[in-house]
Amino acid sequence: MQSSQTLTLENEAELPLRRNVSRHRRLDPVPVLAGTILGAFVLMGLIGPFLMPHDPIKGDLLYKAVPPIGIAGSDPAYPLGTDQLGRDILSRLIGGARTSLIVALVAIAVNATVGGLIGVVAGYRGGYTDSLVMRLIDMALSIPPLLLGIVLVAALRPSLTNVIVAGAVLLCPVFARQIRGETLAIKEEAYVEAAHSLGSGSLHILARHIIPNLIPTTIVLATFQLTQVIVLEASLSFLGVGVPPPAPSWGTMISEGKQFIFGSWWMVLFPSLMIGLLALAMTFMGDWVRDRLDPRLRRR
Repeated sequence: MQSSQTLTLENEAELPLRRNVSRHRRLDPVPVLAGTILGAFVLMGLIGPFLMPHDPIKGDLLYKAVPPIGIAGSDPAYPLGTDQLGRDILSRLIGGARTSLIVALVAIAVNATVGGLIGVVAGYRGGYTDSLVMRLIDMALSIPPLLLGIVLVAALRPSLTNVIVAGAVLLCPVFARQIRGETLAIKEEAYVEAAHSLGSGSLHILARHIIPNLIPTTIVLATFQLTQVIVLEASLSFLGVGVPPPAPSWGTMISEGKQFIFGSWWMVLFPSLMIGLLALAMTFMGDWVRDRLDPRLRRR
């Protein structure tokens, strides 16, 4: 009898723990929704040409400014309508996703590599090297990013490659500063000092102890910076110094459709929604990744 009461008490004591475990096992709807949006975006970028119902560049003036389905005068062949030149909005949105994906991935890869290397060297060596790098970074960050991007792309000639270069140059100082700060903190850890005392060389310490501990920070930072790269590409294209027409770009679509916004609002609405949804999804996903990878947040 006493043993059964003891078991009952133990089971009751375990109930809160089981509830906490089951609560943590439930899927968080926010990252699931954000991941779904990002997955659809990546899918459009990877296999976009197979998903486009029409050529995103060629138009038909007989079907110019056709409204989307559900509005009088719509055509089922163009579910999201057409623009002022008769080009399919849906196909151009998919093509714009491909453009944004290329710019974002290449620019972030360059930023993470170059900016991370600069930050690691500055933080690890310290002294005059650190001071010089930080002054240069402060100078770069003092200039408005969009203004600097316009100057760079206009000087180099608007093209997809030069937009990528602009994104890499503009965000590289952000990566370098963040990685430099993390390197300063890691190199003061006891295990790094122990490696120094045992005679380990700088390359061994960097490869074995510092760089592996910088990977979570780099992933989180890259997740947040993807949004800025995509918005930067759209902004440059909107201003006419980004991806040159007739190549599909969300910023170009908004720029070309703004003069028809009162009569043909769908030309501006759908690319604006794509940029907004993608930026929102990337922000939520960045918060979720940070919560999972930051050890300081996991301990709370």
